[in-house]
Amino acid sequence: MIDALLKASRGGLDPIYCDTSPCTLRLMQDGLDSRLKLHDPVKFIREHLLDRLHITPQDKPVAVHVTCSTQHLGEAQGLIDIVRRCTSEVVVPEGIHCCGFAGDKGFTTPELNDHALRSLKSAVQYCEEGISTSRTCEIGLSQHGGIDYHGLVYLLDRVSSAAPY
Repeated sequence: MIDALLKASRGGLDPIYCDTSPCTLRLMQDGLDSRLKLHDPVKFIREHLLDRLHITPQDKPVAVHVTCSTQHLGEAQGLIDIVRRCTSEVVVPEGIHCCGFAGDKGFTTPELNDHALRSLKSAVQYCEEGISTSRTCEIGLSQHGGIDYHGLVYLLDRVSSAAPY
């Protein structure tokens, strides 16, 4: 995989966007080649997009789930800050620091997810959507929160346009 990423990025000249934070973290933990500039969604948006976008915040609250991997990557506050630029109200449910999906274990051991998210629905009851940076987390969050959780990039895309030069 590292060889393919080096080839695709022209030897590390181009940044690599990894659309799910757990995969980004795993690649970095496995000893990523130092020539590669790997970015999770939060880092990529912060470093490559925000200055190029005009954002019109929506007037609806958005629930934010900071994944375990986003926390380990040091991007938790960056995620919340980006969502704050996209909406009038950010809801970060208290006491939920991990969704319990544990990669793909939520499919085979749903009790982990059930327990970790037992208070989610009441915490996000007046939100119409939630965002995260991991598709598997979003599956469990949507099921237990009763709202649609999706990737950060979908929210940003909906509320932004290219900034004038």
